[in-house]
Amino acid sequence: MAQDSVSIEGSKFVKPAADGWRKGGLKWKISSTFSGLIFVLGLLVIGIVYVFTGNALQKQVDLRSAAIATNLADASAGFVSRKSTLELDALVAKYGRLDGVAYALVQDTKGEVLASSVQPFPAELKEAGSGALSRTTALRGKSVFETRSPVLDGQLGVVRVGLWAEAMQDDMRATLLPIVGLIFVCLAIGVGLSVLLASRTIKPILELKTIADEISRGRLDASVTIQSDDEVGELGRSLERMRASLKAAMARLNRDS
Repeated sequence: MAQDSVSIEGSKFVKPAADGWRKGGLKWKISSTFSGLIFVLGLLVIGIVYVFTGNALQKQVDLRSAAIATNLADASAGFVSRKSTLELDALVAKYGRLDGVAYALVQDTKGEVLASSVQPFPAELKEAGSGALSRTTALRGKSVFETRSPVLDGQLGVVRVGLWAEAMQDDMRATLLPIVGLIFVCLAIGVGLSVLLASRTIKPILELKTIADEISRGRLDASVTIQSDDEVGELGRSLERMRASLKAAMARLNRDS
């Protein structure tokens, strides 16, 4: 029973691990608080930049794909109407060699492929697809953003142009990496400034603590030299008045004795 009571009493003095933060120094508390806030804000900024940059790049890809498809549709209208197969093949091949273009093809109103930049023609592109102007498809296991444009208002067929999704992702990474790197540099500077701010903030407090320790040991000759108009300065002046009063009281006691 005695051993049990000892263990119970001992357990009363065990504090949770969360109390470790309370035991931390003032410098650590200030710097960790500011660093945490800066880190959270940095992550928020990175998320916002990622979303807005991704949307902007996606719009640029859509515009570029639509422009290529529209230009190809306008340029191929005459060849399709004259049934100039060789000239149409050369034109489509030229557009298929553009940077980031996965394929370019022309279909007639029945869905038959008149010309294609990819040979042999992939089976996954044989279907005409839905009537949507843009969609996401696949070619050789890779994602492709496809855009459709009618040839002569659809009277002669349709043009389909696909852009590699990986190219867009590479552009996004190339755009985001410098921005994210700059944000992390700013975060590191912010953390360093928070530590510096914490050090500068608690420095006069530590000086007052040292003087208070000296006074508690009966050493009343160390005057308080902190000069500021804030709360720390008021605390220093109060401590100085207390030191001077104690020193005067000790001097009177010595004379009376």
